[in-house]
Amino acid sequence: MQNGFKQQLQQWLAKRFQIEDRKRLLQKDVLVFIHQQGFLYLLLIVITFIAGINYANNLILGFCFLMSAMLCISFYLTFKQLHGLQIELALTEVGQVGQPLLLKIVLKQALPSIRYLYVQWHDQTHLFYLDQAQQSLELAVLPEQRGRYELGALKVYATYPLGLVRAWTYLYPKQEFWIAPKANDWQKEHKSQPVAVQDSLDEFKELRTFQHGDSYQNVAWKQVARGQGFLIKMFETQTNHQQLDIDYRQIPALGHEQKLSVMMGLIEQCEQLGNNYTVILPHVRLESGQGQSQLMKARLLLAQA
Repeated sequence: MQNGFKQQLQQWLAKRFQIEDRKRLLQKDVLVFIHQQGFLYLLLIVITFIAGINYANNLILGFCFLMSAMLCISFYLTFKQLHGLQIELALTEVGQVGQPLLLKIVLKQALPSIRYLYVQWHDQTHLFYLDQAQQSLELAVLPEQRGRYELGALKVYATYPLGLVRAWTYLYPKQEFWIAPKANDWQKEHKSQPVAVQDSLDEFKELRTFQHGDSYQNVAWKQVARGQGFLIKMFETQTNHQQLDIDYRQIPALGHEQKLSVMMGLIEQCEQLGNNYTVILPHVRLESGQGQSQLMKARLLLAQA
């Protein structure tokens, strides 16, 4: 019974506080209630009120009304910490097991003002000091399982100025996020790598700029130390673009997840070598290509396989 109520509550919150990519917090989006220390403060107000009535002491009653006024002002000031704030979320559409999944949060306000905010995501809580028209914060989580990733609720709250009242809101991203399998070392899985490839790795060809997905083993560290930029050593076999068909049925692995991991390793190797590749799964096929767009498509296919 209790689990059913919690599930219904979560569904209601997710529906009410949905966000696509950006959201401006209006009055209906901000929840306000007394914070932990506020209950003790409220008890003190009740005690002073009763004491003032019993002893007919105007000084005690005046002190009671003063504390009540401070509590009311705290409600307003804490609410203003979130009201009117624009929040934008940016997350990579496809992550990968074992690699940090970064969530970028951009906070914007029409006029620069000081806001003390807490951002809570999973088991992380960060204090964010906002004093400019636009500032950003990056949160990272390490996915451990392939497939659809439940981003969960992002909670933004404030207790400024006295900590007596808390104002908060939830953000439930509407987009779907997927996690691709971890790349397996295909050279270990495929001992039958052509000897010609191994023999010619020492034949240096040229240097090029580092790209996402390149192996750090080929970094030209001497050039980096000289301040010439982050460069990658290219070899003869890496400059001769080839075509590789990465077929699920041809992967010599036992389980489904192992096959996908080997395919991911082959895809990353093709990207490093600059070779075109085709991804063939039992019910879907990714046509030949190479580059960042092709890599994202391939990761998505393996994540959804």
